[in-house]
Parts: sequence; structure tokens; C-alpha cells
Amino acid sequence: MVTRIENKKLSKSSSAWMQEHIDDPYVKKAQKDGYRARAAYKLLEINEKTNLIKKGMTVVDLGSAPGSWSQVAGKLVGEKGVLIASDILPMDTLPDVTFIQGDFRETEVFERIMAEVGDRQVDVVLSDMAPNTAGNSAIDQPRMMYLCELAVDFALATLPEGGALIMKVFQGEGTQELRKQMQADFSKIRSIKPGASRPRSKEMFWIAIK
Repeated sequence: MVTRIENKKLSKSSSAWMQEHIDDPYVKKAQKDGYRARAAYKLLEINEKTNLIKKGMTVVDLGSAPGSWSQVAGKLVGEKGVLIASDILPMDTLPDVTFIQGDFRETEVFERIMAEVGDRQVDVVLSDMAPNTAGNSAIDQPRMMYLCELAVDFALATLPEGGALIMKVFQGEGTQELRKQMQADFSKIRSIKPGASRPRSKEMFWIAIK
């Protein structure tokens, strides 16, 4: 049975997006598998290809809400691992995940994150952060690049040699410049577009090894 959306209050574009969302096989799979968002399958595929997140590791998930990446990473690091999630938005509790609400650019929030890390080292930094898009690339792209730069700064401040950053980027103005800058600080950068990313989406995921 195919569900159709009919709501006169929705614009044609909003209605089309909603219909696409409902019909999306990854949305249906996420509901079935108990993940909070379809984005879970992006990280699952990335880790299948890279095997970067392993049992016992310490992982920090930036911009974690609603929590699908934390769900995946938490299972991958297991009981002996540590998963610290942070977002300016609230996030419902997850088993064995420490959530810190706040802006990680602020000293207090950063120090709370590092206090949870303790004597361990951060093995992987995750960033699925994205701005609230306006549908205008002249506005959306600079906002996205700013978030990417914040994730890179955090990774450089916390990762040891061999540590990894898995970060979402929007392909467009500024990405090549950022990648060139990162090549000075990371030994390897790889791009992956998971199957769960919609074909028309500009999103790409960079995997950078320090």
C-alpha cells in the first residue's frame, strides 16, 4: 500500500519532500531497525569500508541529535568503549552514551567533553553536523563550511596521530580550499558517498586520518 500525503497547507516542494521521505527505503529500514534516523546507515557503510570505529575505542560525536550516529557508534565501541555525544539541541538518552548539551566551541562545554574522555585518548571524531538549510547555496554553503571548520579544529585539538575524523561536507564553494588546508594536518583524506545519501544531495563524507 502506498501512502500519499495530502495537505493543502504544505507547499508543493514540502509535500514532495515529505512524500519522498515516507517512501524512502532507508527511512522504513530505520524505523524497522530502531534507529532514530536514516543517517545511521551512512555511518554503518562508512565504517564497513574503513573499519575505523572498533571495540573499546573512545569516540566523540559532534552535532549528535537526534542520535542515530551515536546509536551506531555506541554499538561499535561496545561496553568497554566510550561514546561522548554533544549538541546544542537536546537529545533523548541512549544506553552507554554520555550526552553533553551545549556548544563545543565554548570552553566549559569542551572541558566537560574532555573530562569524560579522562585519561583515554580520543580515537575518532564524528561530525554529521549541517546547518538548517535555506535552499540558497549562497547562504547554506558558507554555513556548512563553518561547521566543517569547527569539526576540523576540534579534531586537531583532540586526536592523536593515527586518530580519525569522519565528517559530512557539502560539495561546493570552499570545499577544495578546506581540503588543501587539511592536507597539511592529516596524513590521508578519503571521500565516501554512502548509498543512504540521496543521489541529488550535495553531501559527501570525508574520512581524515591524522
